[in-house]
Amino acid sequence: MKKIAFYGKGGIGKSTTASNVSAALSLMGKKVCQIGCDPKNDSTRLLLGHICKETVLDQVRRKDPDEICKEDIVHTGFHDIICVEAGGPEPGVGCAGRGIIVALQLLDKMKAIPDMDVTLYDVLGDVVCGGFSMPIREGYAKEIYIVSSGELMSLYAANNIAKGIRRFAARGEVRLAGIIGNSRNVPGEKELLTEFCKKLNTRLVAFIPRDKIVNLAENHKQTVLSYAPESSQADVYRALAKTIWENTELSIPTPMTFDELEKLAGTYGTQD
Repeated sequence: MKKIAFYGKGGIGKSTTASNVSAALSLMGKKVCQIGCDPKNDSTRLLLGHICKETVLDQVRRKDPDEICKEDIVHTGFHDIICVEAGGPEPGVGCAGRGIIVALQLLDKMKAIPDMDVTLYDVLGDVVCGGFSMPIREGYAKEIYIVSSGELMSLYAANNIAKGIRRFAARGEVRLAGIIGNSRNVPGEKELLTEFCKKLNTRLVAFIPRDKIVNLAENHKQTVLSYAPESSQADVYRALAKTIWENTELSIPTPMTFDELEKLAGTYGTQD
């Protein structure tokens, strides 16, 4: 079974990419589960066709854990993809990272997730501490993909995530599986990401072009695979899913210093 996680800077398109990859893997005949680890509980929106109405933590707040049923927290989305949202605390109360720990431990205790070919954890932003590192720290995910554009702050977040992966790799099986480039149409973006990957001791597994079909699909609460299956963008996600399924090129990353990162970004024209 593949156990993977997507990390990346907030707003980089991580959940959109994750959902389209899950859809593509499912259409390849794989049994897929996507677990959203973000208090906004919107990771599985494109698979369910709506914001998940019942998260794990919603149930924990209302019931004794022993009274929670699998059906309360495990939902079925596009092409029979299993969808779970960890959820988060009430705004201004509690720690979202701690919520992820509680949610994943409860899923384990309940044996709520059936045997899958692929389990994909979609994790909040670029935070690799506390509960947000749990998919890495506790071995829930073995293969980590970082979604990044060629923008400096996105690269900065990716580099920080790589530092966390390197730390946990020293005492476990987790590895960096590659960078997924999600284009923002900045100058020299693909070339910069390719060079960034070399510095990080990994590879650019995909470069996803910017296409309005993604926004149109999202406005219809669907993945591109569902909304526009014949589009060239759908083919991009299919190719990425195939790469992820077949990928064995895992590595321990070699993060850069911020000065090195700034210099690299400046070389490709991403700074003023």
